[in-house]
Amino acid sequence: MAHTADTITALATPVGTSAIAVVRVSGPEVGRLTPALFGELPPPRQARRADFRDRHGAVLDDVLFTWFAGPNSFTGEDTLEISCHGNPFIAQKILEDLAARGCRLAEAGEFSKRAFLNGRMDLSQAEAVMDLIHARSERALAAANQQLRGSLGRQMNSLVSRLLDALAHIEAYIDFPDEDLPPEDRNSLRREIEALVVDTRRLRATSHYGALLRDGIKTVILGETNAGKSSLLNRMVGRERALVSAEPGTTRDYIEERLVLGPHWFRLVDTAGLNETPSALERRGIDKTLEQAADASVFLWVIDGTRPLPAAAPAALAGLMTRENTVAVINKADLLAKDFMPPAMPFRAVPISALNGRGLDELESAIVAIAGHLLPDNDESLVAINARHAHALDEALQGLESAVAKLASKGDSILVSSDLRMSLAAYSQIAGKVDNEAMLDRLFSTFCIGK
Repeated sequence: MAHTADTITALATPVGTSAIAVVRVSGPEVGRLTPALFGELPPPRQARRADFRDRHGAVLDDVLFTWFAGPNSFTGEDTLEISCHGNPFIAQKILEDLAARGCRLAEAGEFSKRAFLNGRMDLSQAEAVMDLIHARSERALAAANQQLRGSLGRQMNSLVSRLLDALAHIEAYIDFPDEDLPPEDRNSLRREIEALVVDTRRLRATSHYGALLRDGIKTVILGETNAGKSSLLNRMVGRERALVSAEPGTTRDYIEERLVLGPHWFRLVDTAGLNETPSALERRGIDKTLEQAADASVFLWVIDGTRPLPAAAPAALAGLMTRENTVAVINKADLLAKDFMPPAMPFRAVPISALNGRGLDELESAIVAIAGHLLPDNDESLVAINARHAHALDEALQGLESAVAKLASKGDSILVSSDLRMSLAAYSQIAGKVDNEAMLDRLFSTFCIGK
């Protein structure tokens, strides 16, 4: 077990006034420090109430403290958690006293880092802690919980295990050519690596899910000038976020807001109105609208219901907007007949009034339905890798695909082995360091060399 010499401490709850603040301490001195502070070392995981007295005997606060004996703690080390009243001044005085007693203030992420170094979690689980803290929707929370419980780690362990098998196979024939080994089957090896390519690509594709969950589903509000785009944004977020005026072209730049609808988190982007004869300044705003639309996942096409309804999407965006990702929002329903029915359109049409909120529930349901098609239905299978994972998988794919090409062209086995080792190193950036002993163990156990 990898322990470090320092005993570290930090505030485990956000800075600010609250009912409770939690100070965490972890390291080799916790077993000595706890009875020095509170007069006893209670059984692990049993909370005790006591006065926290500084080194001079002055009472800083009435606290609850809990001791966790390593390795059965978050960090894998002896850990102390002190729950004090949530006055920032009290928490700071406790931290200062702990520092004076020999504790070092923890660096950012150091508790999770120690948990990884001590084998309490793999790298993907350590990163999931941050995703869990920052989750802003039910789906993001579910994905973070799945990763924290090792869903990505299990997939990476499977990929690593299969790659180690392939690497052991080819290196056996490189390192032990004179041993009594079965004939080398390079075609079978190539098929195994091709299967790894397929599964690695599949995992790499989940980076799209990760972006949607962590950043929000980008939803662009677009339409002609004065159709009510900014009014719709204000109505959806529940406050006057964008200026609204009868004067056309009020919005010259895009405005972004975040919103939770159902189990999803959305980034609503209000854009400049599309105008066939724009001024120079409007043209710049329209260019930004097109830029925002280029990577949008959902489109809200706002149409003035008091004008003739268009039969097709705006020409500049026709290639991006589909029936699966677009809602035609027929605005100003308060000025339309109660029995108004929108004509046939290329997208689902929802009449609403941004003025009084009529039809907003139906619109939000339509948006949530689109979002539901963007993410897998089964939360247990939702693995949402981040940008770092995606980069590592790209490197792994490069090595795997190169190895397949060399095997197909009867390339040198040493070069194939080099490619596979590059992929193994890339996998280890996600799974954690893969010891070279693991490959050697696999090699000898598989081929029984030197038995």
